[in-house]
Amino acid sequence: MRGLRRALRLMRVFIGATISAQLEYRANFLGALMGTLVATGTSLFALGLVLGQPGTTGVGGWTLREALLVTAFYLLTSGFIAVFIRPNMSKIAEAVRTGNMDFTLLKPIDAQLNVSTRNVDILRFPDLLIGAGLMVYAASGLTITASGMLGGTLLYLSSLVIVYCIWLALSTTAFWFVKTQNATELFQGVFSAARFPSTAFPAPVRAFLTVVVPIAFITTVPAQALLGRLTLTQALASPLVAAVLFAATRWFWLKAVGSYTSASS
Repeated sequence: MRGLRRALRLMRVFIGATISAQLEYRANFLGALMGTLVATGTSLFALGLVLGQPGTTGVGGWTLREALLVTAFYLLTSGFIAVFIRPNMSKIAEAVRTGNMDFTLLKPIDAQLNVSTRNVDILRFPDLLIGAGLMVYAASGLTITASGMLGGTLLYLSSLVIVYCIWLALSTTAFWFVKTQNATELFQGVFSAARFPSTAFPAPVRAFLTVVVPIAFITTVPAQALLGRLTLTQALASPLVAAVLFAATRWFWLKAVGSYTSASS
């Protein structure tokens, strides 16, 4: 418990320092907001193209409102990546290449916690607001029960753990390959499929998005929970996947740190 309080206190200090630094460049906020609006417009345009086909009333068995709920989870997760994950994970490769990882490993705090919480991109915070706003709009035309809301919230927290683990695993390969940008960009490309319900894809693609790269757990499953469509087995699968991935990436991180010999040696 004492360790958790210390970790939360450090995270608060890190976030405060990052926000103070970024507010010195307020002109960048407009550019970030434009990027958010373009990304949102692209997602809605893609959904509109699918629903605009003659005779089409839904996507993979989902109505327009229900599909918008999935798109909202996608935008919310994209915002989470832009604000909290990408600013930290993108610096791991740089730290390994320049030797600054030495200083990170010497500090008296857990190195994984340090590299995961050190930076926040506050300029992309509107991404989160737009995702949340679209979710409220989509949910306002649907029947959402209290149990559905609770289940959707818990499963979405599991999905954020899954997203963090995938990014950390890809970024940790920098200890051996130095440059990991191509791998993270590849994941970002696959992740764009999460803006649609997984049932909108053919069975082989749906299996790939569920088993190989589990992005179906990130957007479709929380939306199903909100709508009260999940079975108990399906509801337990997401936190189980998150727990396994968290343990696996922790082991992978410790193995990578153990093999690190410093850029200056």
